[in-house]
Amino acid sequence: MRTMTETAKKKRGMPSSFTILLALLAIVAVITVIVSGTTDAVTAATFSDFFTAPVKGFADALPVCLFVMILGGFLGMMTETGALDNGIAVLVQKLKGREIWIIPVLMCLFALGGTSYGMCEETVPFYALLAATMMAAGFDPLVGAATVLLGAGCGCLGSTVNPFAVGAAVDALSSKGIEVDQTIIIGLGFLLTVVTTLISIIFVMRYAKKVKADKGSTFLSLQEQKDAEAAHGAAAAEAAKEVKLTGRQKAVLGIFAFTFVVMIVGFIPLGDLNAGVAGFFDNSTHETVETEVTGGDLAGFYDEENGTATELGGNLADEVVGVSSSDVETSQAWSAVITGLPIGQWYFDEASTWFFVMAIVIGIVGGLSEKQIVNTFITGAADMMSVVLIIALARGISVLMAATGLDMYVLDAAAAMLRGVPSFIFAPVAFLVYFGLSFLIPSTSGMATVSMPIMGPLAAGLGFSPEVMVMIFSSAIGVVNLFTPTSGAIMGGLSLAKIEWTTWLKFAMPLIVILTLVSMVITTVACMVI
Repeated sequence: MRTMTETAKKKRGMPSSFTILLALLAIVAVITVIVSGTTDAVTAATFSDFFTAPVKGFADALPVCLFVMILGGFLGMMTETGALDNGIAVLVQKLKGREIWIIPVLMCLFALGGTSYGMCEETVPFYALLAATMMAAGFDPLVGAATVLLGAGCGCLGSTVNPFAVGAAVDALSSKGIEVDQTIIIGLGFLLTVVTTLISIIFVMRYAKKVKADKGSTFLSLQEQKDAEAAHGAAAAEAAKEVKLTGRQKAVLGIFAFTFVVMIVGFIPLGDLNAGVAGFFDNSTHETVETEVTGGDLAGFYDEENGTATELGGNLADEVVGVSSSDVETSQAWSAVITGLPIGQWYFDEASTWFFVMAIVIGIVGGLSEKQIVNTFITGAADMMSVVLIIALARGISVLMAATGLDMYVLDAAAAMLRGVPSFIFAPVAFLVYFGLSFLIPSTSGMATVSMPIMGPLAAGLGFSPEVMVMIFSSAIGVVNLFTPTSGAIMGGLSLAKIEWTTWLKFAMPLIVILTLVSMVITTVACMVI
């Protein structure tokens, strides 16, 4: 017989992530139709725009989607060897009574990745891993998701040298002739990172202690608990046993850790941080090659670009009209042998290649047969399809807004509203403007590229610090990227942890309000004194 509690929780069931994202896509399409009637800056979305947006979003997010699928095969291989479940069990047993300290240590590490290089999509692999770890430690998957998302998110919120946030913003300001003091940005970013991370650690640890003492205090619905048990319960069950790792499993865990370390370092733009370290990984050699260019070459290029057919008179087609110089790699860097690009210059194609190769290595070292390796990888990749579709749908919303011009229309209107206001009003209102814009453009580099050439000169023209403007942008989009459903990394990560977005929102909203207020106060005071 179904209990009253089960019935009540079923009635309170929230729509799935797919439904929420489709509803948001429809809302955005309707808004473009309404706004297009008042201005030529926005084009009304058609039915075809609406229906093709998820497909175009898939195409736009293809590198991330492929990365997630290959990650699924990689994690499936780890599970098949038994090393992952046993490794988690051994870790929890060694930390018996001190499991709670996993949270601050990992959150600080994720925050370091966020503030230094904008760790975001790269966190997706950790959601499933930490969901299982936290369940085994006596908490719930929400603790694991919060450790990843809030840790890396607070780091991004207070970006110091993050090239995708402050780097892109500074570059955009430089294009407008505005020079910035990086010391101010680093100092303010460090303050924001430390304060918000500390608040988040306290918030997550309090919840973790509460759940461990009383399983009924979890925010997860009954269905989410069942889904989490099905996905991560094996690791939790192993933690209750006396488990010993075999020699093969120890080797597999070593390869597993090595794989993730290399991936993280691969994404860090080492050339922007330290030339010596970058040179260690990139020891390739190059030479300049000069090629004669004829009139026919130029005409062919012009025709290819414009769809025309140009006829040249006389001997112009064969006549040399110039020399083209190009930089050609003569020897490959040692760290580029597998992926084609040296460590420090990776993106998702390179990370996908790395995980694919290491999945096979893990299967071989783990003692799996050829048939087991193939079937396990295919099954693991297939398990990620729901995550992939969520990422594609989330990206489709951004694609639709960019195609209709809605994002730039809102930005221009917001900039006009801020003209002529004092600093103690400018900073919080600018924060709120970026807060709203971040739902339209969840990409930090994309936001910096389109907004800073407008907002930066506006701040400088009013006598305010452009450095503070950069941190207003970084902190505002950082807060929004802790919960926005238009972020593929958030929606995909939560899906891996078996947590609905609405559950995350209910759990994190009190903290998000606090972080918003704290960020606004810090940036407003900075705007008034710098």
